[in-house]
Amino acid sequence: MFSNRISNVPKSFIREILKVSADPTIISFAGGLPNRDLFPIENIKAATNKVFDVVGPDVLQYSNSEGYIGLRKMIAKRYKSFYSLDVPVENILITNGSQQGLDLLGKIFLNEGDSVAIEEPGYLGAIQAFGVYKADFQPVPVSDGGMDVSALKTVLKTNSPKMIYTVPNFQNPSGITYTNENRKEVADVLKGSGVYLVEDNPYAELRFSGTNKKSFMEFLPDHTILLGTVSKTIVPSFRLGWIVAPNKVMEKLLIAKQAADLHTNYFCQRIVDQFLNDYSLDEHIEKIKTMYSSKKQTMVEAIKEYFPENIQFTDPEGGMFLWVTLPEGISSMDLFDLALKKNVAFVPGDPFYTNNTQRKDCINTFRLNYTNSDTATIKKGIKLLSECIREML
Repeated sequence: MFSNRISNVPKSFIREILKVSADPTIISFAGGLPNRDLFPIENIKAATNKVFDVVGPDVLQYSNSEGYIGLRKMIAKRYKSFYSLDVPVENILITNGSQQGLDLLGKIFLNEGDSVAIEEPGYLGAIQAFGVYKADFQPVPVSDGGMDVSALKTVLKTNSPKMIYTVPNFQNPSGITYTNENRKEVADVLKGSGVYLVEDNPYAELRFSGTNKKSFMEFLPDHTILLGTVSKTIVPSFRLGWIVAPNKVMEKLLIAKQAADLHTNYFCQRIVDQFLNDYSLDEHIEKIKTMYSSKKQTMVEAIKEYFPENIQFTDPEGGMFLWVTLPEGISSMDLFDLALKKNVAFVPGDPFYTNNTQRKDCINTFRLNYTNSDTATIKKGIKLLSECIREML
């Protein structure tokens, strides 16, 4: 009855974990949830009322597939101020979250068996989205400074991928950030190959320390596709994102978008546009960064205090996650099962690796989220998790 396309695509491991984590007795470091205390409720209320007052019933009408022009202009303006990028409004397509951008890219680029280069570990949402289209994943390792350029060269030479998917700023799941030097090296390798580089960028503005990095679009302007979202900076439930692409790619994306849902929620587009016009996004993001920086530091200090010394972990300069590496031979999935008995949840490394990864059953890494727990809970959860790790060791 069902298509071959969907038959072997697994459920999202994280989404399933979140069902368990909804239990208030469980300390959850599993989700990638923004902190609810930071949602600008009163400003969103005011923006909503103003939209009704100014636009009237037309705000409840169908709209165009590209997205509201006012919001697209605001996005282009943001790219100019944050990245010094000149992004034409006509090259911006509003999507139902950046996740839909991944789905649309899969639709227009991938036939069954086509290769996609992807970070290892890589974002589960991208693995799932491209997996629906039967992509042949070619993992390229990432470490503290960015992508393994030598491994990327090998993938390009042996597999001819159609695109390469990256989260270069505070990567999900590892929290690492590509250096500017690494970005240039990656771009230089891709030049002339015809491969499109997808730069998924939900976390870039959530930087606590260090300096902002350049966009791949600066190094590879004709073959970079950008994905963005308001989910991490304003509100996630609106499911409002966008995709920036070259003209010939945008033409195909628009067709795929029209076939998928006609257009993204127009009402929410107008609310977000009004919010951006009436309030300072920079001031709002400063509040987010202040809170997340404090929570990250609490988690890092707790790990240093409680975890065994042979446990490695990343210390990100921003974003929402850090990445833990256990000694070889210790399975993070076994640790997950043990920790859940003590009412602590996290995401084992397994879902962030593709089927092309060898010895997946022995993956010894896992992801921790620090944005959605208070200080006391972070300390308690890390201490309990440490007890589980020591028990396994």
